[in-house]
Amino acid sequence: MNRIRSLAVPLAVTLAAGGLTALATGTAQAADVNVVRNAGFESGLANWTCTSGSGVMVSSPVYAGTAALKATPAGQDNAKCSQTVTVKPNSTYTLSEQVNGSYVYLGATGTGTQDVSTWTPGTGGGFQKLSTTFTTGPSTTQVTVYTHGWYGQPGFVVDEFSVFGPDGGGGTDPAPTVPGAPSGTAVSGQSASGLTLSWNAVSGAAGYHVYQDGVRVRTVTGASAQITGLAAATSYAFQVSAYNAAGEGAKGASVTGTTTSGGGNPNPAVPKHALTGYWQNFNNGATVQKISDVSAQYDIIAVSFADATTTPGAISFTLDSAGLGGYTVAQFKADIAAKKAAGKSVILSIGGEKGTISVNDSASANNLANSAYALMQDYGFSGIDIDLENGLNPTYMTQALRSLASKAGSSFVLTMAPQTIDMQSTQGGYFKTALAVKDILTVVNMQYYNSGSMNGCDGNVYSQGSVDFLTALACIQLEGGLDPSQVGIGVPASPSGAGSGYVSPTIVNNALDCLTKGTSCGNFKPSKTYPSLRGAMTWSTNWDAKAGSAWSNAVGPKVHALP
Repeated sequence: MNRIRSLAVPLAVTLAAGGLTALATGTAQAADVNVVRNAGFESGLANWTCTSGSGVMVSSPVYAGTAALKATPAGQDNAKCSQTVTVKPNSTYTLSEQVNGSYVYLGATGTGTQDVSTWTPGTGGGFQKLSTTFTTGPSTTQVTVYTHGWYGQPGFVVDEFSVFGPDGGGGTDPAPTVPGAPSGTAVSGQSASGLTLSWNAVSGAAGYHVYQDGVRVRTVTGASAQITGLAAATSYAFQVSAYNAAGEGAKGASVTGTTTSGGGNPNPAVPKHALTGYWQNFNNGATVQKISDVSAQYDIIAVSFADATTTPGAISFTLDSAGLGGYTVAQFKADIAAKKAAGKSVILSIGGEKGTISVNDSASANNLANSAYALMQDYGFSGIDIDLENGLNPTYMTQALRSLASKAGSSFVLTMAPQTIDMQSTQGGYFKTALAVKDILTVVNMQYYNSGSMNGCDGNVYSQGSVDFLTALACIQLEGGLDPSQVGIGVPASPSGAGSGYVSPTIVNNALDCLTKGTSCGNFKPSKTYPSLRGAMTWSTNWDAKAGSAWSNAVGPKVHALP
């Protein structure tokens, strides 16, 4: 949504000129082994050393098993994690790792011949294999292997580190055995066209195969899977097996899942004038909240954020229980139900500043609609919010939203949070989408921040942080085809909530008065008033709470008192 964007891109040309070479991969012999200890980080950081405490074990994302290494560069530290392995002289080894992140390096030093390294400029949001080879010298018995990131870049994740070649006598991790059958398989989140399967993770598993009525339909690395494209009111039998390098294990017990007959659960109506707040499913220094902690001033609570999956267009959601102080899924669902009982709408936000969901064809549009509806059914969300900050395809996003609305029913809540640049013209993809779904759209809460100066509807340029910036840019939407009830003003709750563009609650309230009543305007005064303006939005309820709820306590009553 508004976590500050910064990308200090390293000089790729300089790096490439530094002697990075790709050597031919040698043929593995029968006795070859992986001489790295704790190669999958299942034992935390045992056998590994990371500079400046930059490395930690994480349970997600992982490529295989239940753990991986996450290392985060900071300041002048490039988050280098290394291990010294025992090797055989005059031997060739293949060095590899599965990596999720940008500008991540893999290399070896002390080879006795030519030290090697390689790197990846980016992974497209998932794991990819990074690999090179090295040959040891005639007296080399130990080599240091390493991985590291780059200065100013985000953290990266590494799994399945391997130095594959002749056994140097230093001992190895045990060879993998075929994993056992998954237990505890359960069905949840049933909808008219899909459901969610979950099961207990199996030790030593690299991934899982999902069987539907005896036919393999999905392969996943985590202990859950969303099954879509099912017929309404129909029962299906599911089994799950685990696999690794040694092969596929036995299938677990069969479970039956039955889809619903269609339609959606009624949701509370959004009030004529509404206050929207984004709730953080992570801890970034703002006040950590449960849904039950969110101020009653908020009428729409947007849970941030849904996650991309390996299936194009499909989304998932995982509650950050650890980061939120042990907040359980059961408590989370109960809190959503309580908010709905109090007349509030709790929706799932898709995207954010780091969101990578892409909907560019009919298949991905269907995947988005099916997966979003399954999450609505599972958690009790009243709808979704579209906060894709890297553009969208209006044709297929419209298809996805209409498909989802048809599943969810008339009480479906649909909000959007475009950046200012996205709503400068009706020819932009976001604006086109908003107009195309106008009949099912609840509100567009444009982000009036992190943008610098922009054009208003009168053609003049206005600086962010002023009442004119809010009113003159809102005018573009109001005169561009959206109903006033579909327009909201999105601002940070405190100076900490955004890189730039914070305005005091007083300025927000002046803008609301200017647009709805024609009073308290700055230099720009709209040619008419818009009494049915929907209201205001903030990032985030957590930053608002950190500042003593000053924003919601001031703007909430103003919004609810609008004509």
